[in-house]
This record gives sequence, C-alpha cells and structure tokens, in this order.
Amino acid sequence: MNERSVVSWNTMISAFGQNCHFEEAMLVFKQMREESVEANSVTILSLLSANAHLESIHCYAMKTGLINEASVITALVCVHARHGNTELAELLYNSCAQKNLVSLTALISSYAEKGNIGLVVECFAQMQQLDMKLDAVAMVSILHGIKYPAHFGIGLAFHGYGLKSGLSADCLVANGLISMYSNFDEIEAVFSLFFEMREKPLISWNSVISGCVQAGRSSDAMELFCQMKMFGHSPDAITIASLLSGCCQLGHLRFGERLHTHVLRNNLEVEDFVGTALIDMYTKCGRIECAERVFKSIKEPCLATRNAIISGYSLYGLEHKALGCYYEMRAHGLKPDKITFLGVLAACTHGGLVYEGRKFFQIMREEFSIVPNLQHYACVVSLLGRAGLFEEAMDLVKNMEIEPDSAVLGALLSAACIHQEVRLGECLAKKLFFLDCNNGGFYVLMSNLYAIQGGIVRLMMRDTEFSMIE
Repeated sequence: MNERSVVSWNTMISAFGQNCHFEEAMLVFKQMREESVEANSVTILSLLSANAHLESIHCYAMKTGLINEASVITALVCVHARHGNTELAELLYNSCAQKNLVSLTALISSYAEKGNIGLVVECFAQMQQLDMKLDAVAMVSILHGIKYPAHFGIGLAFHGYGLKSGLSADCLVANGLISMYSNFDEIEAVFSLFFEMREKPLISWNSVISGCVQAGRSSDAMELFCQMKMFGHSPDAITIASLLSGCCQLGHLRFGERLHTHVLRNNLEVEDFVGTALIDMYTKCGRIECAERVFKSIKEPCLATRNAIISGYSLYGLEHKALGCYYEMRAHGLKPDKITFLGVLAACTHGGLVYEGRKFFQIMREEFSIVPNLQHYACVVSLLGRAGLFEEAMDLVKNMEIEPDSAVLGALLSAACIHQEVRLGECLAKKLFFLDCNNGGFYVLMSNLYAIQGGIVRLMMRDTEFSMIE
C-alpha cells in the first residue's frame, strides 16, 4: 500500500493483538508513529486489548489528549484494574466526567479479587445510586472475594440481590454462590442451590463435589460423583483431583485406585494438580511405593508435585529420599516455597538429622527470605529437643518472631519426656494446659514423665477441673 490510513494501521495492530503477538503489535504502532500517522482512540483501544506496554500507552494517551475520550479512559480503568493497579484505576475512574457501568464493574471485580469487600459494597452502593445493575461476571467476582467469616453477612445480602435481580438463575452465578457457601461449610445451602438448578453442567457438579470435600463430607462427594455419571457426565481433571482429596480424608484406597484407573484409561494428563493429588492420596493411604511410581511417570513435575512426594517421603521416614528430591528440584532450577521446607524439615526431624535441619532452616530464611510459620518452628524444636539440645530449642522458642502455639511447645514437651527432663516438662505443661486444657495428649505425656519419676499427674487434672472421661 502506497498510502496507509490510520484504519489500516489499527487493523494490523488489532490483528496482532488478537493472535497474542503483543510485541509485534507494539512494533507496528512505533512504525506508524515514525511515518507520522496520527493515532486515534481505536489505536489506543487496540493496543490496550493487546496488553502491549500498558504504562507507555497510558503516557501516550495523556500526552496526545486521547485520555479525555470516554472510551479510552474506560479501557484504561479496566486494564489497570485487571492488572491489580486498583489505586490508579480508582483515580482514573474518579476523573471521568461520566461514570459508566463498564469501568465501575472493573473496579468492583478488582476490589473483590483483593478481598476489599468494604470497597466493593461502596461501589455497589454507588452503582445503585446511578441506577446501574451488576452483571453476572461482576457478581461472580464478588462472590469469590467473600472468604472471611466477617463477610458472610455481605455474601447473604448479595445472594438476596441475585434472587431479586434474577442473576442467581445464571449458571456462573449459581456456581459462584455454591463456592461461597462451600467456603463457610454451609453444605445444606450448597445442596439447595445445586438441586434447584435446572441444568447442571460439569462445572456445577465439580463445584458441589469440591465443596463437600472442603467441608469434610467426602462420602457425600462420592455419592454425587456416582449421580453425576448416571446423568451422563464424564469427570475431568478437576473432578478427579477433588475426589482424590476426599479419598485422603477417608483413607479410601480402593476408590482412589479406581480414579487412577479412569485417568489412565481416558488418557488424562497425569501432570500438575492431578499428579499431585494422586501422590497425596497414595501417600496418605499407606502406599508410598505407588506414590513414587506416579511421581516418576511425570515428565516435568511442578513445584507442588515435588512438594507432595517430599512430604510423602518425610511421613514414611525416608529422609534421604526426601532430601534427594529437594536437591534434584534445585538442580532443575525450581525455587522452594514454605511447603517445600516444611517437608524437608519434617524429614530431618524424623531422621534425627540435626546438622541438616539447622542448615535448611537457615537457608529458608536467609537465602529465600521465607518467614518461618508455626509448623516450621514445631519441626525444628522437635528436632533439637529429640537430640537433647534443650537450651538451643528454648532459645529458638524465646526468639520466635511469632507467639508459640501448643504445637511448638508440645514438641518440646514430648522431647522433655523422652529425655526425662521433669522440671522443663512441668514448666511447659503449665503453659500448655493454659493454651489448650482440653488436649488429653499433654496429660498423658506428663503422666508418663511422672510415672518414671514416681510423681502423679492426677492432682494437676483436678486443679484444672478437667476430666478425661466425659
């Protein structure tokens, strides 16, 4: 073409963007500017939809004045909100002369994703004042953002809005409601929503099965799975992973093996979360050799999969295999996370590897800047305590960045009993009875310790007005 108009340039930019060739879209834009072709709002919208250099495009829109066009500023609000730049998106929205549903919905979705439910409610109130209505996508975003008990009442209110507006009849919204109620273990509400649905696609079956497992009702999940197959639905990877978690809860090895057979017969990819779920299931059902075979069958195990096998080896006292898996993971360039180090530290504890445990605890904090949680501390305290290094263990507890819980102190008490450290045991027991007076395990430990030394723990039970038989 001898003369290329802005329409031609925009067409090229849009075509590259739609085919995910983002850098090429930006190169066309640069060439367009070099040929002194003036961009318009369509150019900006095409570049934004192509996810091409957001900051540069934003600056260009400001420099040329195109940001004053409603379509451009709305698109910028949406893109910044989608990328998590909520504050900037809010500033742009507030600068709009005319508020519109698209940008306000984008803000609501961004706030919900970050869990800022208070701001979601404020935006929703503003939407009501402007006589706007939520769409299904925004409603689902809000429902997924309601995760904490303090927000449950707000979730109920949005459910009411969904019923009144008719949105709850939408399949996506119904699934969002199922997920929300599942988060709060409101399984009866989940069942009510599910069985009221006229059409039950696979995603809905997956939502309710996952909700049952999450609430500890894995038997119900398995019954639903049988019903799902009767209705002609074939399980996908999400269904399988949820049910495998249920097998872990029930120790249901046979059902887990049936699911594994289904995966193999239907050529489902045993990768990522399905492989991880299979390893976890076999580990917790007492078949570490099967877990190992699954792990070795995976071509490129992800971090979660490697964490699962490390934890499995640790659980079975195969500390050298656990550490070997860690070193192999590092050789493949994968960066360990909190779960990795929890498995590694547990392996060191079970194997009595004091030097290695100290080293990994140090590496976790200094090399990877991972702040230890209570589980990490409990492992290290148990490791040091079992080795008779009580002073070092006590120093670690005293210098903890967080308040020790009953698991941390209980690990030290258990070690004190092994080494017959009565005074230390008494000191720890007082703290533990205060933290968790209903834990009979602590009384048993002290009873065993006193039995060796000729003491009696029943007086302590009487003092705390606690009976082991109720």
